[in-house]
Amino acid sequence: MTFSIEDLRRTERLHVRAWPALQTATIGGWLWRCSGGGSQRANSVSTLDFSGADAQAALDEVEARYREKGQPARLHSFSAGRPENLPDLLSARGYGQGETTTTMMKPVGHKPPATGVEMGEQASAEWLEVYLGAITESRRAVNSLILERVPKPRAFFACRQGGRVISTALCVADDRCAVIECVATRPEARRQGGAQAVLAAIEAFAYELRVRLLGLQVSETNAPAIALYGTLGFVAVDRNRFWVRD
Repeated sequence: MTFSIEDLRRTERLHVRAWPALQTATIGGWLWRCSGGGSQRANSVSTLDFSGADAQAALDEVEARYREKGQPARLHSFSAGRPENLPDLLSARGYGQGETTTTMMKPVGHKPPATGVEMGEQASAEWLEVYLGAITESRRAVNSLILERVPKPRAFFACRQGGRVISTALCVADDRCAVIECVATRPEARRQGGAQAVLAAIEAFAYELRVRLLGLQVSETNAPAIALYGTLGFVAVDRNRFWVRD
């Protein structure tokens, strides 16, 4: 299946909505986000849209706002962001390229109900134990607050084996696509099919909602995860990059 620029933009917009920062502001159409802690997305500017007349002036405001918070200026870009020459503007201002993520997508297909997978509108204590245990300590407190703000329709998925939750994921949807967040597995339970089970359950959930596209973002350096998603039919469609200026 060929994915259009509008598919990419819609999926990116949902990724932004699915991970709501604690503080936001609109700067020339960009979404300035600040939350503290170690979450890069929740402490960066989404450059999905730009309606301003002067990108340099917008960057001045971005940098001033982060300076007031005692944080480095950070922007999040992708190929369909605005303005199109943003990478050149950032490089010229001394921004360095940080982490790069790969956006992967697939058409939603019919999946049978997954066995051993629980679904709920709230994150259970066991779900949080697995997910928060898989991320850095600097991200845990803020990410816990963000999870409480995730918009509906949403669903938290947990694969249970041997009486305990071993894998987690979160799905957020709109009327045409759904995105996957918070995929995590206990270290001692890897390669036991937990991640595959929650991902299959998410696709079944998306199918029931009658959305047509399923997307996710994964660190470009996470080769095992990228390989797993590939076996499930996801294909790489874009790269997202964080730009940072101290």
